[in-house]
Amino acid sequence: MPDKKRQSSRTTRLGVIVGVVALVGAGGWFAGTRMESPADAAAAHQPPKAGPVTVPVEQRALIATVVAQGSLEYGSRRSLTLAGTVGASEEGGKGDTAVQRVTKVPTRGSELKEGSVLMQVSGRPVMVLRGPVPMYRTIGPGSSGDDVRQLQNALNRLGFTTGGVTGTYGQRTASAVSRWYRSKGYTAQEPTTADRQQLGQLESAVSDAQLALLTAQGSGEGTKGDGGSGTKSAEARALQIKSAKKQLELANSALSAFKSGYGTKVPAGEVIFLPELPVRVDKTKVRAGDAPDGEVATVTSSDVVVEAVVPGTDAGSLKKGMTVQVTTPDGKEAKGVLSEIGGSGAKPESSAGNAGAGGEAEAANGSGGEASAPVPLRISLPKPGPLAGTAAGDAATVTIKVGDSDGKVLAVPVAAIQTSVGGQARVRVQRGKQVVRVDVDLGISADGLVAVKSKDSALKEGDLVVIGL
Repeated sequence: MPDKKRQSSRTTRLGVIVGVVALVGAGGWFAGTRMESPADAAAAHQPPKAGPVTVPVEQRALIATVVAQGSLEYGSRRSLTLAGTVGASEEGGKGDTAVQRVTKVPTRGSELKEGSVLMQVSGRPVMVLRGPVPMYRTIGPGSSGDDVRQLQNALNRLGFTTGGVTGTYGQRTASAVSRWYRSKGYTAQEPTTADRQQLGQLESAVSDAQLALLTAQGSGEGTKGDGGSGTKSAEARALQIKSAKKQLELANSALSAFKSGYGTKVPAGEVIFLPELPVRVDKTKVRAGDAPDGEVATVTSSDVVVEAVVPGTDAGSLKKGMTVQVTTPDGKEAKGVLSEIGGSGAKPESSAGNAGAGGEAEAANGSGGEASAPVPLRISLPKPGPLAGTAAGDAATVTIKVGDSDGKVLAVPVAAIQTSVGGQARVRVQRGKQVVRVDVDLGISADGLVAVKSKDSALKEGDLVVIGL
């Protein structure tokens, strides 16, 4: 029995040793399969061989455009000043020495048509009329000249007939002026109390001179046959009569001169003549309470324009008269017309071909300088629509269509085009594992794509063209 126990114990130990050896061998085999040399590790981490970058050929319509950032502006800026004072008030009369003050300022952004009120000074209106001759004096009874003629033309256009355009300010012109002022809620400059008092004084002076002459003439008749005793000599009487006649002549002359300007007037400060109307008040230069001694406002035409700048390479594909899409940051849109290229509008018109034609761009620069030199543009907006009344200086994007593909064409990225030594354009097309060259003719380019056409339909939609080297 003891021998059997010893034999069983030896058998158990032998099994354990064999198991340990087997386990160690298995661990060594596993570690061996997971271990690699530095060269094998480096090779395993190498990036795969780079293949060509390709994009498929598209079939689509191309529209070439020039896009630029600009600003909304108004043209024909002009400074306004008053030619003189406004009319005197009835209370103050001619002797009123109070300083004239602005009582209502021009309204920025407002549109002024013929006959509109620009502002008020001392409660009196300052109005605008159309005419090339600037206001330079008070116009009233007895006035004549080109300024009177253009005043009569303006009144007739407004519907206040003057009885003809004579160039002389008469009673019918005065009546038209009065009716025009009333239509605006004002009273025309009629004779003041002081004027009427002066007229009365001059008329009295004429009466007194007439009476003095009659007295002088009659004084000699009562002394006839007196033998000269206690009577004035004939020479003295003659001198008295001559003096009375002279006084009467002077009194009549003064009355006539005053009457020639007596009546309804247009004071120099109450009308501003402008060559073109309507206009838009761009800036107000005075505040209420200011004396209107200098510039009171600036006005522009009411036409909205967009001013922008493009590189010369883009300008080469533009010509006057092209349609322009104008868009503001808040989404308002309007159609415009390209009216000036290069500032003076003197650029020769060029065809709307592919952008980047160097010769045309150089002509657009007007200086023969670099083709990429900035070129100013002006876009007019005949019908500004929602852009009417916008503030000057507001931003706008202009988009000008310079050409299209006239339907769908095959298009590839510009980066896919290569040029041979002989100047032939070509693309490389991947066919299976090979890359072949296909000669193409180029068409319009837009949005980074260019239209291509190959001989014998060697290039088709969906073909993969190689980009880059």
